[in-house]
Amino acid sequence: MKITDLQPRLLWECFDEITKVPRPTHHLDKMREFLVSWAERHNIPVTTDAVGNVAMTKPATPGHESAPRVILQGHQDMVAEKLADKDFDFLNDPIETIVEGDWVRANGTTLGADNGLGCASGMAVLLDDTLVHGPLTVLLTVDEEQGLIGANGLQPGFVEGDILLNLDSEEHGQLVIGCAGSQATLCHYPVEYTDAPADLKYFRARIDHLKGGHSGMEIHLGRANANQQLARFLWECESRFPITLSDFEGGGLPNAIPRNAEAIFGVNAENAEELTKYAREFNDMIHAEYLLAEGADFTFTLSEAETPAKVLAPGYGIPLVSTLFATPNGVQGMSLAVPGLVETSSNLASVRKEDDSTLLITTHQRSSVDSRRFEIADRIKALYESIGCRVESNDPSVGWAPNPDSKVLKVAEECYEKLFGEKPRVEALHAGLECGIFLEKMPGLDMVSFGPTLKDIHSPGEKANIPSVEAYWKFLTAILAKLAE
Repeated sequence: MKITDLQPRLLWECFDEITKVPRPTHHLDKMREFLVSWAERHNIPVTTDAVGNVAMTKPATPGHESAPRVILQGHQDMVAEKLADKDFDFLNDPIETIVEGDWVRANGTTLGADNGLGCASGMAVLLDDTLVHGPLTVLLTVDEEQGLIGANGLQPGFVEGDILLNLDSEEHGQLVIGCAGSQATLCHYPVEYTDAPADLKYFRARIDHLKGGHSGMEIHLGRANANQQLARFLWECESRFPITLSDFEGGGLPNAIPRNAEAIFGVNAENAEELTKYAREFNDMIHAEYLLAEGADFTFTLSEAETPAKVLAPGYGIPLVSTLFATPNGVQGMSLAVPGLVETSSNLASVRKEDDSTLLITTHQRSSVDSRRFEIADRIKALYESIGCRVESNDPSVGWAPNPDSKVLKVAEECYEKLFGEKPRVEALHAGLECGIFLEKMPGLDMVSFGPTLKDIHSPGEKANIPSVEAYWKFLTAILAKLAE
C-alpha cells in the first residue's frame, strides 16, 4: 500500500508530493520553489518574503466573509537524520515512505512528518472546496528546527489574521497552549595535536543505535546520550590507566538527542587486556541501566584501530573527556506550576571538529522559565571556559505563555468533545514552537496548536499514526467550520 491510498486522500497526496522535495533545515530553496509552483499550478495566490516564508491565501466560503481571518501555520523544514549505515543524500534524494500497519515511516531516515503533515494539511485545505471556512492564510515558515529563522524574520504586514492554528504538535487529543523558550550554547575548544606515539596500542570505542529523539518532546524519557556515555567510558578508563585521545565525534543536530558517538584513543600495550575487560563490564552496565528506556538493540563496541597520524597534545584530551562527562544533560527541573511538565533541560547535542585546531561542542537548553534557561547555559559556560573554550549562545527563542481564557481554545475543546466524545488534554509543551514569536509580532493573536500522533521525531524511527491523521483532519476542518460561524 502507498500513502496516496490512505485517507484523507487529499492530505496524504499533498504529503506525498512534499516527501519528494529535499528540505533539510537551511537548505529550503527547492521546497520554496515547489510551494510557489504548486500554488501557481492550482491558481492559489502566493507570496514569499525576504527570508523564504511562503504565504498562500483562500477567500472565505460564500456567506462567511465576515468571519475572523485564520492563519494555518506550519514549517517547511525537516530534521535530517539517518541510520549510520544508510546511504542517503538529504539534499537530493526523496524520502522513501513505507506503510506498516497503522503507521507510516521512512526507510532508514527521518520521515519529515514533522512538519510535512502540517504543511500538507494547509495545502489540502486550500484545495478542498467542500469545506466551510472564513478567510484563510496558510503560512509556511523556514528553518524552524534551528533558530526559528522564518518566525523571527517575519515582517509586519506579510500575513494578517485574528486566529492562528499551529499545526506542529505531535499527539492527537492534545491541545497545546504554551511552550518553552530555548537557546543553543556553543563551546569552541582550541586544541593542539602532536604526532601519535607509535608505542601505544590504539582502539576505537563506539556507541550506536540509541533511540535518540526530540530533545524537548522526549527528554523526559530517560534515554541515553551517546556523547555523555562515551565520555563516561573514557573517563572511567583514565581513572584506571593512562589514555591518549586522538578523536572524539558524536551527535548531530542541537534539538536531537545524540544516538551515536565514536572515539579513537591509545593505551599502553600492558593495559590493553584490562581495557578490553572493562569494556565488557561497561557494555553490560549501560545495557542494564538503559534497558527500559532504550531496549536491547543499541550497541557499545571496542575494536582495535590503526595508529592515527595525530593525537591531542597532553593537557587537551582528558580535560575534554572530563568536561563532556560533567556537562549538565537531560531534565534539570520539573515545573511546579504545571504538574508533569519538564520545566528546564539541556542536551549535550554534538561534538565535532570545527577546523584543524578547534573542536565545537554544541549544547541546547530549554525552559519555560527564562532565568532557569540562562542559569543552565551559564553553568555550561563556566564549565567550558575553565578548559579554555570560547563560549557563545545563539538561536534564542521566546516561550509562549499559556492563555487558558483563549477563545479559539474553547472552540477547539467544543469541537473535539463533539467529534470524539471526550475532552482533549490542554497542555503546555517543553518543546519549542513558533507561537511565542508570532505573539510578539502580532499582539492579540489568539492561538492553539495541535496535530496527529507522531512518534520518535527527529530520529530515523519517526513515524505517523494513520488513524490519528484522519481524526486530526476531521478535527481541523470542524474548527474551521465552527470559526466561520
